[in-house]
Amino acid sequence: MTDDRVVAAGDEGRSDRGEDGLADFMRQFRRFVQTALERFGDTEGTGDGLTQALSGHLGTDARRLPVVAENVPAHRVVDADIALAALVEADDEARLIGIAGDMRHHMTLADLLQVGGPWGGSVRLGPVDYAQLPTGPRPTDRRQVVSSGVHLFRWDGTPVVVRVMGYAPQFGREEALLEVIAADRAVAESLIDRLRTLMDERSVLRGQIITFGSDPYGRGMAGITFVERPALSASDVVLPEGALDRIGAHVVGIGEHRERLRAHGQHLKRGVLLYGPPGTGKTHTVRYLLSSTPGTTAVLLSGGALGHIHAAAKVARAHQPAIVVLEDVDLVAEDRSFAMGPQPLLFEVLDALDGLDADADVAFLLTTNRVADLELALSQRPGRVDLAVEIPLPDEAGRLALLQLYAAQLFSQDALAHAAARSEGTTASFAKELVRRAVLHAALAGDDPSDASLRSALDELLSDAEVLTRSLLGVSPGGPESGEEGGFGGSAEGGWAAPAPAPAVYRGGRGVGWFAYAPRPGAGPRG
Repeated sequence: MTDDRVVAAGDEGRSDRGEDGLADFMRQFRRFVQTALERFGDTEGTGDGLTQALSGHLGTDARRLPVVAENVPAHRVVDADIALAALVEADDEARLIGIAGDMRHHMTLADLLQVGGPWGGSVRLGPVDYAQLPTGPRPTDRRQVVSSGVHLFRWDGTPVVVRVMGYAPQFGREEALLEVIAADRAVAESLIDRLRTLMDERSVLRGQIITFGSDPYGRGMAGITFVERPALSASDVVLPEGALDRIGAHVVGIGEHRERLRAHGQHLKRGVLLYGPPGTGKTHTVRYLLSSTPGTTAVLLSGGALGHIHAAAKVARAHQPAIVVLEDVDLVAEDRSFAMGPQPLLFEVLDALDGLDADADVAFLLTTNRVADLELALSQRPGRVDLAVEIPLPDEAGRLALLQLYAAQLFSQDALAHAAARSEGTTASFAKELVRRAVLHAALAGDDPSDASLRSALDELLSDAEVLTRSLLGVSPGGPESGEEGGFGGSAEGGWAAPAPAPAVYRGGRGVGWFAYAPRPGAGPRG
């Protein structure tokens, strides 16, 4: 017969062994977690981990506090770094710490603080990551910014934490992220508001000329490129009498008298349309306006970059006075009757022109070769475009002035006058190429430029073999000395030649580059 006491004792022994086994398992598992954290997440050496460092600074468990996040567009990363540095510098005891491990590239601050959970430990501290980003068009215009790190400082007398997570397309992160923790959430939100204000006040974009679109050889960051401001004077621009003054008064003059206009209740936002055949100097005129407005923020959009019109409008609004240039706007703002349906990019352009407040000191400067194709809502409605100026083909006096400008006294006045008379119907681009071709002819012959080399170059450009070249320089197929109908003849107000309707322009493919002419299949360049 079995002794019940023996059975009971055996059951109790097995129970004790089970509890001991569970406790042993828990100890081993804890050691496993701690070992993993030491290798992949816990502190190195004897210092605190991330959770301990943040909790010690805040005076409470950081894991129990809300995180206030702010996304920063990639082209505003430098602005955010400058603004944050201004806040941090006010605290002499501020610290900047880094986060170790690859997790810093993928996890939010809240997730990083939860690593370790009830088992203890935390993400280990590491070095701060930095990046060099441009702040202007010159090679020396650079700033070292924090791309991954955590600022610990006091703001408004309250301990705060600001984690910086830079933009990193390689990790699928197209924007930077600022994460703020404070014992009082209202303090964190107030700090974010102050950062936004400082980003606009101290922005590196203010007073610069930028384009949207990546350029691997340009001075840019994350989709924008800084452009050197042109250096042109009014004498470098050849236009019909009074045209440049009218354009300048509208683009520049309104800004110079902004306070008086505001005092009388007049709007500052304006739109100027420059239209005319390709190669007549519309882009050159834009460059002059940019050179005559130092300190004005300018955003240049052309071709496919016109899709960034909303971002450009935001930059202009935040960094007034500003100019937004939309080159070849007819590519996206054609009359909708020619299309199968509405064009979203057209609506974006219209929304951007309408979206700014009337008292915003922003000028929209548009260029087009095909003014007849522009939608009436864009070209005629006040508040969108309120000044349209034609940049026509030059007459003989205009062609002579252009040749004198480009020739820089290389040829005699008689030779230049002869070339101007023979090149009726040609563009400013043609005059510039004629001078360059004449210098090239002389160089190939081992001579200095002369009247003979100018005549030789002109004969070559006007020959039947250069029909396509003339077209690419903006000359009508029925151009100079052709005797064909369809050329440019007659005269308009001011003695300038009146252009015939521009030939059809190929609309496929990508837009041309800024300040450059690029041939399109089956069509001439855009000017």
